This record gives sequence, structure tokens and C-alpha cells, in this order.
Amino acid sequence: MKVLVLGGGGREHALCWKLKQSPLLSELYCAPGNPGIAELADLVPIRAEDSSELAEFAAGLGVGLTVVGPEVPLSMGLVDEFERRGLLVFGPSARAAELEGSKVFAKQFMERHAIPTAAFEVVHDEREARRAAKRFGFPVVLKADGLAAGKGVLIAAGSAELEAALVALFEERQFGSASARVVVEECLQGEEVSILALSDGSRLLPLATSKDYKRIGEEDSGPNTGGMGAHSPSMVLTSEQGSEILDRVMRPTVAGMANENRTFRGVLYAGVMMTADGPRVLEFNVRFGDPETQPLMMRMEGDLLPVLLAGARGDFGSAKVGFRQEAAACVVLASEGYPGSPVKGEPITGIEEARRQPRVEIFHAGTTIVDDTLVTHGGRVLSACATGANLADALRRAYLTAAQVDWPSKLYRRDIGRRVIELTSSN
Repeated sequence: MKVLVLGGGGREHALCWKLKQSPLLSELYCAPGNPGIAELADLVPIRAEDSSELAEFAAGLGVGLTVVGPEVPLSMGLVDEFERRGLLVFGPSARAAELEGSKVFAKQFMERHAIPTAAFEVVHDEREARRAAKRFGFPVVLKADGLAAGKGVLIAAGSAELEAALVALFEERQFGSASARVVVEECLQGEEVSILALSDGSRLLPLATSKDYKRIGEEDSGPNTGGMGAHSPSMVLTSEQGSEILDRVMRPTVAGMANENRTFRGVLYAGVMMTADGPRVLEFNVRFGDPETQPLMMRMEGDLLPVLLAGARGDFGSAKVGFRQEAAACVVLASEGYPGSPVKGEPITGIEEARRQPRVEIFHAGTTIVDDTLVTHGGRVLSACATGANLADALRRAYLTAAQVDWPSKLYRRDIGRRVIELTSSN
């Protein structure tokens, strides 16, 4: 079968790496891809947002399944365009993708379906935002309504930070039209986990638990990013808590979307805070997470392709997913300036040496080739990933890999997984 993967980041590299192992695969394409993906798939020079051109490409080559990585083409209706042409695609329709595309819709949806989340208020200007912040007290969370590449969430610990957030959202419009409406909500305390499941519109196939680290700095300091690292398992959930999240969050979400004529086929991703009062949903995503996908694909057993194909057809049937008992870890290597204006164009060294280490994979994101040299071309450049007998072992291997790869402006967090290892060791 011919398969097309859309996107060009570390998530898509990991998906291509896993799909390439399928005996059902005849040809693998990726649009637009990156230099790392080029070792696995034929790159297609079409942006992931160009749904009409991509559908023409898929139809012309007889692509049997398209797998969508990023959120933007989903929100723009790529799946709807493909389905109009009778093409199989794994991902939600535009109506279903609104669960991620609009924070306001997601919060109001959770309210309608009694899905546990933080108390919130929708505001339209600075005056309303100040009033809502006063209601919830500090720290308080402000979220741009629309898509903002994982960076539209601001946490204000006091009045000065609140005013700076309001300037960024309403005056400077740092997130463009995404902040035309803003969700102000109480700041939840606890450990955050990532819960992902595949959906065929009615049934769920849960993936292994994972945990990502969104802040740029160690000890969760600095601004939010698309993600600076992740590991699987999460190490903070018991099996009972995992079952509770499936019963109180994931299954009601799929059922509620179906009831609202928004049948959800694709990846349902809930960012959940484990509070003293139980799980609370921070946000929904409607696609594979990045960087959670990297460790998840390294742990996954069996063939991913028939599972995604069954999901795209709307019936998992006997499809199932399994995960090895080992742990997997991912350390994101970024360039200075990220998540703002990262340094680009610097030569990358050490990849081949690092890849020779056992149980290690390096997934590309912001890279490109200039004059036959691999150089940096984005904020998040590479994901240094590894598996191990336990999380400490996986992290040790991932950090050794991170240290071997280099460029002048490289930066990365050195505390991925540290706190959860300390917590589990003390219990």
C-alpha cells in the first residue's frame, strides 16, 4: 500500500520510521518532510496546508492512506477535502478538529458534557480579562482561543505578569487572530500527563501514557513551547487513574462529539492535570503529540499501518495496539531564540556518531540541507530519543545522544524526567 504522511517535524519523522516497518507498505511519501525523513520516504514538495494539491497528488498516485501530522491542515478542512474525493485519511474533519482549533469551543464542550476541567471565563478585551483574573486569583492562566503552535498559553503569577500577558494578547496581537477571544481560567496544581487514544468514531484504542515538558527552561520556567521533551510511560499515573481518565474524559468526549454531529476519527489527545480532586483536562489536541509521538513510536509493538487504516475506514474491528514494557525518552534539541526567533543556518555535527549507539534514534524537525551540509532551520531542530529497561536508563541514553550532536546555538533542558524519577523513588 502507498502511504502519504503530512508534515515535516519530529512527530512525522517518528511516524514515518514506524510505518516504514510495516510489511503492508509498498511506497512511503511525506509532504513536505525533512532531511531525516528523506532517508525513509520520498519527499513531496507540497505544504501540508495545501489540501487541494495534496489530494490531487494522492489521487494521481493511488495513495491508499494519508496520515495527517500537524493541527493546522486538520482545522482547515484537509480531511473533508480528501473524503470528498473518496480518499482514505486518518484524522478528524474540520468540525471535529474544532476541539483543538478553538479553546472556547473545547471549554464549552466540556461544560456541556460534564468533562472535568478548570473553571473558566471567555473574555474579549483587557477589561474583561482583568475582571476574570481577579475572580480566579493568582496564578491565573490565559489562553488564546485559536491555534498558536502550542505557544498561546500564558500563566500570570501576579499583576505585572498579567499586564504583560494582556499586552501580548490584545495590544501586540502576538498570536494574531487566535487571540480575538481569550479563555481565562484557574491555574490547576498537580502533575500533567498526556493521554492519547486512536478513535474510529465510536471506539477508542488507548496508547501508552506519556508526559511532555512544555516550558523552555528547567524546573518548568520560561514561556511555553511546542514541547522540550517527553517520556513514556508517564510515571505519574496508576492503572486505576488511567481507567478513570478513559471513563470520565476520553470516552465521553468521543460520544459527545458524535452526538453533536462531529464524529471524531483520528487521534484524541487530552492534556490532563492530576489534581488533588482528580483528573482535570487542560486542553485537547486532535493529532499525535510532538514530542510525545517519538517515545510512543519507539515503544509500540506490532504494525501501526493496519490500525490507522481501520480507523480511517471507521471500524477498528479486531485491530489493537500494544507497547513494550521498556521505557522511552525524548530530549528536544532547539536553537537559541526559540520559541521566539531562533538562530538558523548553523551546521550540525555528530549525528552519525550518535546514531551508532544502541537503542537510540534521532528524529529531525527544523533541519535543511545547504550546500550538501545539514544545518538548523527552525526552533526545535532534533529529537534525541532512546529506549531503556526503565526511565532512568532511557533518559541516560537520550542525554548521551543529546550531548554528542552539536551546533553553536544548541540548547536543551537537562531535567526531563528528573522530578518524576525522584517522586517514584521516594514512594
